[in-house]
Amino acid sequence: MTGLRRFTTAALAAVTAMTATACRRGGREGEAKKPPASTMIIGIDVSGSFRDSRLYDDALQFASLYIYAHLNGIGELKVPTALFVSSIGGARVGEPKAFHPINDFQGRTPDQIAADLRSWFPQTDTYTDFNAFFGRVSSLVRERGLILAPLNVVVLSDGMPDVPPGTRLAANQNPYTRIDVSPLEFLSRSVTVRVLYASPQVGENWKRLVHHKRVRFWTQEAQVMAGWHQQYKPTLPLAQQADLWKWVRDNVDFRARAGNLF
Repeated sequence: MTGLRRFTTAALAAVTAMTATACRRGGREGEAKKPPASTMIIGIDVSGSFRDSRLYDDALQFASLYIYAHLNGIGELKVPTALFVSSIGGARVGEPKAFHPINDFQGRTPDQIAADLRSWFPQTDTYTDFNAFFGRVSSLVRERGLILAPLNVVVLSDGMPDVPPGTRLAANQNPYTRIDVSPLEFLSRSVTVRVLYASPQVGENWKRLVHHKRVRFWTQEAQVMAGWHQQYKPTLPLAQQADLWKWVRDNVDFRARAGNLF
């Protein structure tokens, strides 16, 4: 009996050790499968100028596909570990806006996401307030403990800043020099602001006139953004839309160069 007890004890110890090893290995494999930490924040312009240019509808349609593809890692697009979507603008200067978290988009189809975006961000605001948006992005990143993770801020807008009523610009000022991205400067070693649907001149104004140091700017013209329709094949499942996702990687998620000091 003593020999049997010794054998049983040794067998149990071996099984326990094997189980512990498997658990550690499984934990390491699970960690390896997790995407690296990164934050994506999308701002949608619902002001008059963007609405009147008829780009709002196309931007929402693109945003629904863009969000869906990133969350599901389709077409080699990076999966963000944190995602928030809000509007840019308001009925008055500095009006706070809600930021919808990643939970509101997980498990949703592109059509459902588009419907949600239209419901949350109706075309009612008259004022485009980039400064309030960037300030709220900074606060959100700090409050959620997302500092240091690469930050990708996607701005769906014509990029034209509004000047508050009654504001008198100094001789060396213009609406673009008033755009303040300083709240984003030291949130991460990698901060990129992507302004989509701007005109060529507006995009150039953002890169040349908006004061920035570490923040990277990438702007894409509205005419180029319209090109996603040519890459989209309605008869193919989204997972097989290789041309579309390559277009997104090349023209939207392009790695921008570091900012310059102007």
